[in-house]
Amino acid sequence: MLKRFARTLEEMKGLVNDNWSALSFDGHGQGKVLVAVSGGVDSMVMADLFLRSGGMKFALAHCNFNLRGAESDGDQALVEAWAAENGVSVHLASFDTESYAKEHSVSIEMAARELRYRWFADLCRDNSYVATAVAHNANDNAETLVLNILRGTGMDGICGMQQVSAFPLPDCGNILLIRPMLQFTRKQIEGYALSHGIRYRNDSTNSLSEYKRNRIRNEIFPQFGRINPSFVQTINKDITYFNDASEIVQLWCQDAASKVITPCGDVLSLDIEALMSLKQWRYLLYYILSPFGFNSSHLSSIENLLMSDRTIPGKSFSSSTHILQTGRGVLEIRQKGMETYSEDIMPVKGPGIYNFNGRRFQIETIPWEKGMSPRQMEGVVALDAGQLRFPFVLRRWRNGDWMRPLGMKGRKLLSDIFTDLKFSASQKASAVVIVDTLTPEMAESQHIAALAGLRIDEGYKIKSTTESIIRIIG
Repeated sequence: MLKRFARTLEEMKGLVNDNWSALSFDGHGQGKVLVAVSGGVDSMVMADLFLRSGGMKFALAHCNFNLRGAESDGDQALVEAWAAENGVSVHLASFDTESYAKEHSVSIEMAARELRYRWFADLCRDNSYVATAVAHNANDNAETLVLNILRGTGMDGICGMQQVSAFPLPDCGNILLIRPMLQFTRKQIEGYALSHGIRYRNDSTNSLSEYKRNRIRNEIFPQFGRINPSFVQTINKDITYFNDASEIVQLWCQDAASKVITPCGDVLSLDIEALMSLKQWRYLLYYILSPFGFNSSHLSSIENLLMSDRTIPGKSFSSSTHILQTGRGVLEIRQKGMETYSEDIMPVKGPGIYNFNGRRFQIETIPWEKGMSPRQMEGVVALDAGQLRFPFVLRRWRNGDWMRPLGMKGRKLLSDIFTDLKFSASQKASAVVIVDTLTPEMAESQHIAALAGLRIDEGYKIKSTTESIIRIIG
């Protein structure tokens, strides 16, 4: 087992590339590994293997979560004694886990996880440790696979835990998490502890099936063992195949996603027709949306909507961090908070730069000379300054707004113009109209002078008698 462990560390050296170069395999390097030790059999065996493998500098880290009274204190005492006996430095932390769980409205399991990993990250930064080693074993990996399947997962979930990965919490920088014990089953680890006389502590809560993982470990896996005594090794072998397959799927998804997604500022626009032309569109949709927090329930509803051929513009779905909104032929994804806009109205008292509704407008007056083209340029509207005079207002559009588009005698609702232009929900939300407040009937009606950047009303067009114009760019 010691030889396999040492060989695993050598293999990890290649996996982490430059990050591993600071570590020492010959006793001369300056890098260190932080070894997380709970006092249980898995982590105590891992500490012993680090010690016996030689050449790598390491320190221990132990968390006392204060959840089991004297039993928790006994775990800490064992770790401190082992460190003193073997001349290894040890970091200790004591947490009020129950208070943290209540304060952050999370489970005890999640609270303990967040507390320990944030502390490990801080230790690594403060002491220049390049990685934290945890003692997850082959049984833990099999349990994780089953848990992920029960929750609902994609390729990442069935790939289990990786020997080398980033920290499982955000804002932890480039600190590495390594799992050198993944290749060993719990029986192998217990056998090593017995043959080498390694002292360890048993966590009495492991025998309780209150937590999901414990229930799988204590109730489900014994049934698996009756069907296949080597099921842990079998599942872990399958995990290696899933990892190979995942790399292939990842490459395909990256290429396919680039063909259906168009970034539009802070919004990702997903082309529905391009998406559904692919045979594997459901998995690609999962691949695209899951990083934004959309779960299996969201995905099922979105899939049903897409397959119904009744995609309704403006229908939205919300994850904890993002909003997905349907538009004409597109799905639009934006971060929460970005769907809010500025005040409803902004007065324009004269030429200048105005920032309104998430857009920047340059407003200027220029003389109009014969021979100048009245043709509107993209992003620009030019209106007769004799008809539209300062002050006027910029405001967001409202249902019922209308204008007489150039060349038309009758009225047309702005909502119908949006339909003609195939505006998405986000484009409508960012639309800005110009309203002539000097004309009483305009101020009280929803007759608008222009749709900024796109259309002007017939009554404000440039004529042969025009002397100057107001040009609005943006």
